[in-house]
Amino acid sequence: MNKQNILALALKPAMRVTKFHFGGAIIVMMLAVGLVAASAAPPSGGPTATQLVTGLQGAMGSTIGPDGALYVTEGAVGKISRVDPQTGEKTTFASGLPPAIIGIGGAIDVAFIDNIAYVLVTLVNDPLFPTSNVDGIYRVDGPDSFTVVADLGQFNLANPPTISFPYFIQTGLQYALQTYRGGFLVADSHLNRVLRVTLDGEISVLIPFDNIVPTGLEVRGNTVYMAEAGPDPHVPQDGKVVSFGPTSPTATEGASGTPFLLDVEFDGGGRLYALSHGTVDPNIDPSNAVAYTGALVKVNENGTSTVIMGGLDRPTSLEFIGNTAYFVTLTGEIWKIGGVSK
Repeated sequence: MNKQNILALALKPAMRVTKFHFGGAIIVMMLAVGLVAASAAPPSGGPTATQLVTGLQGAMGSTIGPDGALYVTEGAVGKISRVDPQTGEKTTFASGLPPAIIGIGGAIDVAFIDNIAYVLVTLVNDPLFPTSNVDGIYRVDGPDSFTVVADLGQFNLANPPTISFPYFIQTGLQYALQTYRGGFLVADSHLNRVLRVTLDGEISVLIPFDNIVPTGLEVRGNTVYMAEAGPDPHVPQDGKVVSFGPTSPTATEGASGTPFLLDVEFDGGGRLYALSHGTVDPNIDPSNAVAYTGALVKVNENGTSTVIMGGLDRPTSLEFIGNTAYFVTLTGEIWKIGGVSK
């Protein structure tokens, strides 16, 4: 199975079971369709991209650690890597996590609370592919030592979605991990909901959705910002940035029109950005993004988006250090974009 098919798996609902294309409710990530017609052209003479790292294996999620370094998941080999954001020097922070077993999954995102790292592990156990591993949140106790603090797979088995849409991975596909009020938020891109998880392992559904494929998360104050890839075939109008509060029954749309959104982040100046995995050519593959069609876009207050830099090769995760953007790609690279605020 090639990397493109792997990504597309993770974001879909329940069609094409034999190929693990998990249809409308994301299980891969080869997102979406043509970059926003409504978006403005990139500002002239502004941002420049520089390759920082290559050779990551199954890289998907990332975070900025308490030491200011980048921490990136490598789900294919069950580890977390630490990357110096200036030099690109890569070292192993933790290893020995359950690796991906169907192409996508394993360690998929990472976050820190009080200098302690927590890792989101997904698609390592399900009735379709039973194992002794746990889909959930793992606390990093040492370089090769972990404690499961929340069994998300078991929660999902016991609490299936109450909104009707096609899905077949009963344990879900947890894509993003975000710290929130001393605990976590988890976006499930297959079961279409955001879970709230405490450090004691208590799990609840914060907000459920229809088949919109929630992906990246960001928090500012009491407001949660979320990217939506939209169901297969990830057309531009379904790519959205929305927001909601801790008791919101529904989400408020902030911007739309950019395809296959996988992440959303604020920069150091409080400006909101989103990351497009790319566009889809239905004549080639309706569920996978075409190489070098991804983009970093700025979310404007009037509900439109401005393309800051296009031509990115299937990015999956976005971080900011000040006004410098860092993005991870499906092909195992990390790039940085300087001068974003210009």
